[in-house]
Amino acid sequence: MQFRETASFTVLAITLALAATPALAQDSASAAPQGDDIIVTGTRVTGLRAADSPAPIQLLSAAELARTGQPDLIQALAQNLPSVQAQAFGSDLQAHNLQMKLRGLSPNHTLVLLNGKRRHGTANVSIAGGPFGGSAAPDISFILPLSIDHIEVLQDGAAAQYGTDAIAGVINIIQKKADHGGMITATAGRYYDQGGKTYAIAGNVGFAPFENAFVNLTVEKKRKGFSFRGDINPQVYGNNTVAARYLSLYPAIKNLPYYPYTNRILGDPSIDQTSVMANAGYDFGNGYELYAFGSYGHKYARAYENVRTPDVIVSAAGVPFYPAGFQPLEAVRETDYAVTTGFKGPLGAGTFDIASTYGDDLVGVHVENSGNAQLYRATGFTPTEFHNGDFKASQWTNTLDLTYPIELGLAEPANLAGGLEWRRDTYGIVSGDPASYYGGGAQSFFGYSPNDAGNHRRTNFSQYLDLSIKPLAAWLIDGAIRHEHYSDFGDTTVFKLTSRYDLSDAFAIRGTVSTGFRAPTLAEGFYSGINVAPSGISGVLPANSAAGAALGFGGLKPEKSTNFSAGFVFHPAKRLTVTVDGYWIDIRDRILISSSFYGFRGQYCPQNYTGSNASRCVAYNADNYLTYNQTSVYNAVATALGGSIPSYVLLDVNGERNIDGSVSVQTFVNGAKVRTRGVDFTANYATDLGNLGNVDWSLTANYNENKVRGISGLPTPLYVNRTDPSRSALIDRYSLVQLENSTPKFRATLGAFWTRGIFSLNLRESYYSRVYALESTPGNSPLRGADTIVPVNAAFITDAELTVEVAKPVRLSIGANNLFNHYPTKRSAENIRDPQLLSGSRTYSSNLYPTISPYGINGGYYYGRISVKF
Repeated sequence: MQFRETASFTVLAITLALAATPALAQDSASAAPQGDDIIVTGTRVTGLRAADSPAPIQLLSAAELARTGQPDLIQALAQNLPSVQAQAFGSDLQAHNLQMKLRGLSPNHTLVLLNGKRRHGTANVSIAGGPFGGSAAPDISFILPLSIDHIEVLQDGAAAQYGTDAIAGVINIIQKKADHGGMITATAGRYYDQGGKTYAIAGNVGFAPFENAFVNLTVEKKRKGFSFRGDINPQVYGNNTVAARYLSLYPAIKNLPYYPYTNRILGDPSIDQTSVMANAGYDFGNGYELYAFGSYGHKYARAYENVRTPDVIVSAAGVPFYPAGFQPLEAVRETDYAVTTGFKGPLGAGTFDIASTYGDDLVGVHVENSGNAQLYRATGFTPTEFHNGDFKASQWTNTLDLTYPIELGLAEPANLAGGLEWRRDTYGIVSGDPASYYGGGAQSFFGYSPNDAGNHRRTNFSQYLDLSIKPLAAWLIDGAIRHEHYSDFGDTTVFKLTSRYDLSDAFAIRGTVSTGFRAPTLAEGFYSGINVAPSGISGVLPANSAAGAALGFGGLKPEKSTNFSAGFVFHPAKRLTVTVDGYWIDIRDRILISSSFYGFRGQYCPQNYTGSNASRCVAYNADNYLTYNQTSVYNAVATALGGSIPSYVLLDVNGERNIDGSVSVQTFVNGAKVRTRGVDFTANYATDLGNLGNVDWSLTANYNENKVRGISGLPTPLYVNRTDPSRSALIDRYSLVQLENSTPKFRATLGAFWTRGIFSLNLRESYYSRVYALESTPGNSPLRGADTIVPVNAAFITDAELTVEVAKPVRLSIGANNLFNHYPTKRSAENIRDPQLLSGSRTYSSNLYPTISPYGINGGYYYGRISVKF
């Protein structure tokens, strides 16, 4: 704490020292959006100011986004808005497509718009548990910060206005429309300790190809290197019997790169990404405009998977293919593009807007530096690189939006809005190389077989009406109703009623009640795949499949939700604005990834097991043994693998029961009833310090509480644990704890942006309250397999950026995110890590920090940036 206070004092001293320099004109482009800015999100009324919005909206300017440091839009949103949480780490494919959540809900509950039009989702669905499980939201890494004019974040349910999946809110990204000038930026940075070296070069230019037309073009090239936040691998290093055995049999293990830190899975992937965005329009005059915008991006990313020892791939004679073992890499080659065209203008006294948007995402899945153990043993040959298959998803949306003023004799004419939307979604899996799914498949990632492959589609037709009236000059009422017809789920109708009353020029109250209906994404309904770990195999069965039905799982139902909010807007002084909004969201039939149901779990040994590793078994209990060794599940996974389970999953190097081995299956289910309650707070104040410059102050905070109010029942073909039913629940207690406790209950950010002359300093102090997960301890720990809480304690995180305008068009910036290099709380040494170290478990190397950390696991990041404006 003393170091932190000293460092904070140093930052303050720098601020005051800079304040002594002569004052020059402030660049207005650095200013944040104000309450007088016109908004287009959360209302169908033309020309509504943000200060007059009946729903809570936060605005982020291009300058605020730029001061994030890391060239990543998710980080920019999460660092500025306490109600947004960025995913810190993703396992397997999710490492390449990290998501964000709003108000602690699923990423699927936030609608992302680009220039007011729906953005297509990613083809890379998350199959993880907890709040990010099932997410297939848009990959906004392809939306370039330099192309953005500002972002409007509607923190309110808006299903009736924009689509039935806008349960947590709407993020509307508004692009620049300038027809002249531009900017070039170059950013470079890295983590304080090691890895994550990043550079990004971006350019934005606007031009008028001919009179009354504009084109605004943005390009970016970004590269980011691996980071590593793990520890030594005691499986092949240290004073334990496992390491001693491996080193005596395979001394070449010491030649594996980074030895003894050979298991590199805990950290960021490497990313090489190129993206282009364009926004264009032509003004015909009299308000008629033809517009078009689009994006194209390609990403090549690689992530380390768990290291493999030499005995994993051996010939029929027992000779290792990799004498030192190997470090497989999971790679994706993703191509994402979208294009929108539209025409809008006046229609009598009203307006019309007709548009068509097509978006497509193709994710090619690859494994590098790997091999197929069964293929090598059978034939003496194995590839070292595999194409495991492809995910593909597309969305074609066609909309017609109309508005018309109606004179009802009220304080102002009413505004009637209505529209139509037709949308087609597709999702598919393309099988990979046969070698990727032969036998046990490619090590680290089992390929997608023809059994997994398929093409699926859905159409949706919706109609909405929106009426906004002002019975009194100070009273606004806005009501919306939306009807949707899904080709696979039938019909639904949702509504929204919003009202705001200005008691005075300084104080207004507002509130909303709305309903929502989210159909499962096609990926949630039809994803199919097998994941192969060094000692385990897990399968995800499609929810809408015969195999799922055989285990008692049926097809998915839509989620239904009810949303209430109430709050006030307060202007006690000219430069001070305060908003407070409380919310209550109930979601029924929430779609989650199910628990893992086991056909084999090595640590639950049979009664009277006498192997040399028996001390690592969980104490025998017949009920638990039957729960974790279900024949029906074992057979289902064996069938998916072509008839058998690889022997290395079942047996260890001594031919005994593999205590670390497992065979399991999951699927997406309508698993729970969830309630979310919270409060959003914002305050903005501008101070004029005269010769000392100007400071824009902001304080934003969020209190959020998620509560699981009920869990759906277990299908009858599966075994129910009679002693402890939670062990066989449809949604396991580990996922439930993450749903309720991995989002900070309290998050606040205090910002100060100081400008004086050629200098500016941005300071941001964020507070994250404690979060935690529940994990099972090792069998040889003092708790012997019991559950324990794994916390990330409360923390303050400081961000800072200093900018100097060295010449009128040139700015240099240096800064840091997580200035004081704060790391999340380490896992318990006594109950988790020391027992793993003693037993030689590879898991020790990858579980140093809990990956639920709301501010990441990599520590501090510093950067420099040069910007040239023209």
